[in-house]
Amino acid sequence: MAGIMALPIFALIWLSFGAGEDVWPHLIAHVIPTQLATTFQLMLGVGIICAVTGTITAWLVTFCQFPGRRVFAWALLLPLAMPTYLSAYSYADMLDQAGPFYAIWSALFYADAYPRIHSIGGAIGVLSLVLYPYVFLSARAAFIQQSTTLIEAARTLGLSPTGCFWRIGLPLARPAVAVGVALVLMECLNDIGAVEHLGVETLTIGVYDTWLVRGSLVGAAQLALMLLGFIALLTLVERTQRHTGTYSARQGRQRSLPRFIPGKAGAVTAFMTCLLPVLFGFIVPTFALVSDALGQHITTELQSAATNSLMLAAIAATITTGLGLLLAYGARSSRIRAMRALVGFSALGYAIPGTVLAIGIMITLTGVDRALGNGALFSGTLVALVFAYSVRFLALAHGTLEAGFGRISPHMDMAARSLGTTRSRTLFRVHIFLLRPPVLAALLLVFVDVMKELPATLVLRPFDFDTLATLVYMRASLGQVEEAALPALMIILVGLVPVVITLMLLDTQNR
Repeated sequence: MAGIMALPIFALIWLSFGAGEDVWPHLIAHVIPTQLATTFQLMLGVGIICAVTGTITAWLVTFCQFPGRRVFAWALLLPLAMPTYLSAYSYADMLDQAGPFYAIWSALFYADAYPRIHSIGGAIGVLSLVLYPYVFLSARAAFIQQSTTLIEAARTLGLSPTGCFWRIGLPLARPAVAVGVALVLMECLNDIGAVEHLGVETLTIGVYDTWLVRGSLVGAAQLALMLLGFIALLTLVERTQRHTGTYSARQGRQRSLPRFIPGKAGAVTAFMTCLLPVLFGFIVPTFALVSDALGQHITTELQSAATNSLMLAAIAATITTGLGLLLAYGARSSRIRAMRALVGFSALGYAIPGTVLAIGIMITLTGVDRALGNGALFSGTLVALVFAYSVRFLALAHGTLEAGFGRISPHMDMAARSLGTTRSRTLFRVHIFLLRPPVLAALLLVFVDVMKELPATLVLRPFDFDTLATLVYMRASLGQVEEAALPALMIILVGLVPVVITLMLLDTQNR
């Protein structure tokens, strides 16, 4: 099963070395330099802003006492429910020259100096407002686990709260911050809806255009390998930081974390620092979508798209969670390193941009169809979509269930085996009952991410088949942003589910 899930990656590598149309002279001369530079700018800008915003807000809500701290502890996660392309559509509509903000700007300043949302700066701002919670989550988890006695000792030696952040908190949380930034950069490389709507040419757009516009699948596969190089580097950094992130002291964590009490100016500054990301990352775009959706009715097209999304999400969540459960249990019960390595490799799909993964899946299923001699039996069908979702989100299910298995003592397995129970019966008679919360969490996380997934769905969906994500994308592409508001709100409501799950996990960890 792990080999099957890894097939698209191998197929992509195989195709990139195949013969095809020689599009590289054109790509190297006119496409790759610009898109490579734009991708670097986007990743650098979003990475820096998310690192600063996520780390500072995590420190404030964990260690500082100011009005609204408890509210911001969960409100700062709300942008997780906002897909990047929905935020881009909202801000592009609000900041357009036909909108109210342009008229106000023109009355106060020079109209020529009006900031353009359709630019690399606009893309950096929009993506940063939505993606900073990845850094906030990892940094806050690291701050919560830090030693209380270490911080108290620093305070008795005269170190200020700001000094505690720079000298103790930030160095110990550095691996967690690096992991969060790596996840942010992976999401930047995966994004296609937001950057395309804002007119920013990235390598992901280049893969999409090379395949579907220039008609070169081999060229798209070769460009995709460049993206895989970025992903491999980010994954290496993330894994390295994860392994070096266990050195922070945990002694003294049994007591509550100290709270720094700032003055009035400091409290106001902390309040505004936490308010602005929530305001512009979730409240403003959501309010804009709600105002556009007022008076709209649920049409037959919208009902069909919602039904398709729910059906695909339910099927993909069930299959992916089942695969994640079996693979995690196989890695737990096996001592073969090669098998464990293959399981880990098959779970890398989440790190691969959806457009790149779609190419690998299309190659794989087309090869299977040719081998069977039955035409388009799998490619261009719902099977391709479900397969793509399973490969893309297997890491979510596998990681959640692997963590659940880690909380079950190996002595449970030994006791069951000593009583004559086989490995399979041990899984279904012992572990499955102990893993009910992780299994439910994996189901919900995969379900919600399938509802929001755009790149892979856009490429692999059957003809005349829409989901909520593709319906929003098509309407926004045609300039019908107001008509896209209602399905966009449905996606956001479903996206709030993992935020609630994350809050519950954080509360449990904080206790």
